[in-house]
Amino acid sequence: MKDGLEERNRQVQAQRARLDPLYAQIGRVIIGQRELLDRLILGLLTGGHMLLEGVPGLAKTLAVRTLAQGLHLTFQRIQFTPDLLPADVIGTQIYNPRSGDFSIKKGPIFANFVLADEINRAPAKVQSALLEAMQEKQVTIGDHTYALQEPFLVLATQNPIEQEGTYPLPEAQVDRFMLKLHLTYPSKEEELAILDRMALIEPDVSIQPVLSAADIFDLRKTIDGIYLDDKVKKYIVEIVHATRRPKDYGLNLEPYIQYGASPRATIFLTRGAKGQAFLEGRSYVTPQDIKTIGYDVLRHRVTVTYEAEAEEMTSEQLLKKIFDQVKVP
Repeated sequence: MKDGLEERNRQVQAQRARLDPLYAQIGRVIIGQRELLDRLILGLLTGGHMLLEGVPGLAKTLAVRTLAQGLHLTFQRIQFTPDLLPADVIGTQIYNPRSGDFSIKKGPIFANFVLADEINRAPAKVQSALLEAMQEKQVTIGDHTYALQEPFLVLATQNPIEQEGTYPLPEAQVDRFMLKLHLTYPSKEEELAILDRMALIEPDVSIQPVLSAADIFDLRKTIDGIYLDDKVKKYIVEIVHATRRPKDYGLNLEPYIQYGASPRATIFLTRGAKGQAFLEGRSYVTPQDIKTIGYDVLRHRVTVTYEAEAEEMTSEQLLKKIFDQVKVP
């Protein structure tokens, strides 16, 4: 049995090594931010949309664009602004007066990689235009529905909600993002390296695509085959349920949690844990994988009450109490 486990681990490690050229290409542009890069690649491999939050200037857009350049996939960037219309995202019907017919002009959503830049600077009707695309991977224009090309991934950036000219994302929109990543400032050493590499007026940095869509689908099959024990499955469900009924787990958090995580969180937590195990070269999921990815999967799905805000308690602080309290198998 031990030999079988070692063989499966070797197979996973061999597949994991296929990502090394992609990391190398991205590292030519992005300095540090290893956790961000791991999460971006994890989202790509598990088919999960991602929301990146941070103040301007932290390379959110650059990281997404650099990842897209390292792949043989189509890429579109949409700059969200207050005057953006849904048709600017998904496309529209155009009337031809000569023929009397309507033709379809497809929008930038028709790409493998879609960067929704500063998504919270557009009103809710534009953000909602992404809902069908993100969940069903299709777009309806007029009477016709068009399937989006796979793999399809939305990577959105947003500025902190307190900044001028931002709109909070609708709950249904937020829940469709598998991961919400918080970006922080680089260390002094990293910032010095950024200065050396990027302070030139024309930085000499070029990225070569190294992975195709077929490679990504092949890696996804490997991740689907990663072993998940029944005890670990139960642990995932216990964590999610603790966000809804904390009293059942000896936690007095009900005054602070308005809404707990949805069943979609259970699915994404499972996918994310398998992806984390894959990135670490293991053929099985451990409870630590769930803790590692759990904050990014759950922080935007646990809605805090006004009482929690008054006491300056964040969803991450609540999640820490839950992870500390729920028994690990």
